[in-house]
Amino acid sequence: MEPVSGNSSVSPNCVLVVPCYNEEKRLPTGAFETFRHAYPHVNFLFVNDGSHDGTQSLLEALKHSAPESFDVVMLDRNRGKAEAIRRGLLEAIARQPAFVGFWDADLSTPLDEVPRFLDLMQEHPDVEMVIGSRVQLLGRDISRRLLRHYMGRIFATLASAAIGLPVYDTQCGAKLFRVTPSLNQAFDKPFSSRWVFDVELIDRFLRLSQEEEKAPRREQIVEVPLQKWTDVAGSKLGTLDCIQAGCDLLRLTFRIRSNPR
Repeated sequence: MEPVSGNSSVSPNCVLVVPCYNEEKRLPTGAFETFRHAYPHVNFLFVNDGSHDGTQSLLEALKHSAPESFDVVMLDRNRGKAEAIRRGLLEAIARQPAFVGFWDADLSTPLDEVPRFLDLMQEHPDVEMVIGSRVQLLGRDISRRLLRHYMGRIFATLASAAIGLPVYDTQCGAKLFRVTPSLNQAFDKPFSSRWVFDVELIDRFLRLSQEEEKAPRREQIVEVPLQKWTDVAGSKLGTLDCIQAGCDLLRLTFRIRSNPR
């Protein structure tokens, strides 16, 4: 997808949901502004998840600056990242773009990756889900703390076994979906966990009704190794959350095995 200069009256072909909880000091508004000028067909739907700092004012100012590119959904209280993303994606799908997705507010995955995801979707009509993957390869700039990297590899291995899919990185906060008649079914019910919802989401996608002319569901998911990813300071994932995530993954594994696809 090539950058476009100037405004356009054409409906956006992509809406990205950005969950926000107390992001006043971490939300890089300038990067969003720069990106929307280059790619006016990508809109952003920020979901304020009950923040108690100045996040709402920041988001309202962003929306006021370019209402054709930015919109805000306000949740009455903090409901967790999983629920914020779920509600945002249901709203995004209702707007009937060609693609929807979600992106971490701190832009640990830079917005430069968005066009790569969209290009892949447009070049391969059978692909319906693109997952960003933090793979440390030569020529890629993946900056991640060593402990979190190894913990992530252990978690990813267990998650891959849980859903029966050789996915490398379930937890990267950059995902894109092709909007289809059945996609909203993946978000119609709240997720069972705040932290492992990505795994549950992939399992839900694999269970969506299959169109006869399409490739099998597992072949409609593609992982894209990111060119750059930065472990931005201020993550809200603590030690207790990691333990809870592990317990949630065990419960989810049991549920998936008890109800095979």
